[in-house]
Amino acid sequence: MKIRIGILGLGGVGGYFGGLLAKAYFKSDIIEVVFIARGETQKAIAENGLKIITDNSETTVYPALVSNNAKEIGELDYLICATKTYDIEESLLALRESIVAKTIILPLYNGVDAPERIQKLFPQNEVLQGCVYIVSMIMLPGTIKKIGFYEKLFFGSKTAAKTKLEVLQTIFEKAKIESYLVDTIEETVWEKFIFISALASATSYLDQNIGQILNNAESKRIYVALLHEIESVAKAKGLQLPDDIVDQTVNKLEKSPKEATSSMHRDLLAGRNIEAASLTQFVVNEGAKHGMQTPLYQEIASSLMTK
Repeated sequence: MKIRIGILGLGGVGGYFGGLLAKAYFKSDIIEVVFIARGETQKAIAENGLKIITDNSETTVYPALVSNNAKEIGELDYLICATKTYDIEESLLALRESIVAKTIILPLYNGVDAPERIQKLFPQNEVLQGCVYIVSMIMLPGTIKKIGFYEKLFFGSKTAAKTKLEVLQTIFEKAKIESYLVDTIEETVWEKFIFISALASATSYLDQNIGQILNNAESKRIYVALLHEIESVAKAKGLQLPDDIVDQTVNKLEKSPKEATSSMHRDLLAGRNIEAASLTQFVVNEGAKHGMQTPLYQEIASSLMTK
């Protein structure tokens, strides 16, 4: 029996990492990669494959199947989820027939609330924790562009069988995905969340890209202030983060492509739905739960939640 892997959400994250999997296991006798997409994306991939553009290459990959029909997709062994956070419930419930008892779900969303939300929908399934560091985006339906060299995937679980996790890690490694199976995955996910939450909130609120924030003293002050607020929330939750997490995060930003911005900022500019509930308001809500004040996050959330 083949190991069947579904990729839900063919945006910058799902499209890029799913594309690497599809490329590595094209016509494999062991692994089958299924793209779960609809509309123009499904049509483009079905007709022409998924195109991945990097700084120095252009590749077209083909999944075993591209579909949005759970009956056609069939049962999955692993499901990698990378839609927008506001689509979690609707997109996963549409796949109920494909998510069976054996299905292991790996969320790769921007927020940190996804595993809990997914576990409520599918209490019998193993839901891992995971995050990625990458600058990538949809150029056209069926076309993904990745900027820069940075591409790391982290995942783990406190409850899943080690053998199942190691199988997935081997699958990733053979697809040349730089992946890490992490014991302290909650802290790792929160380190990424601190980075992306502050960046998404700042870029969207200020309407500036990474370079503009770094080169404007007031903008950088706002970004760093957000980092301190979210750091206080994480520590109030009892997470064991590095003492210099703020400095580390600023350093990550300084190494990022200056012309890049957050996906939430791109969505805002395009007039699309944005992930402010999971990336900005969530920090305010978590702070309130643990008695931590987050006034700047509150101000930005109040602005973005009305967009």
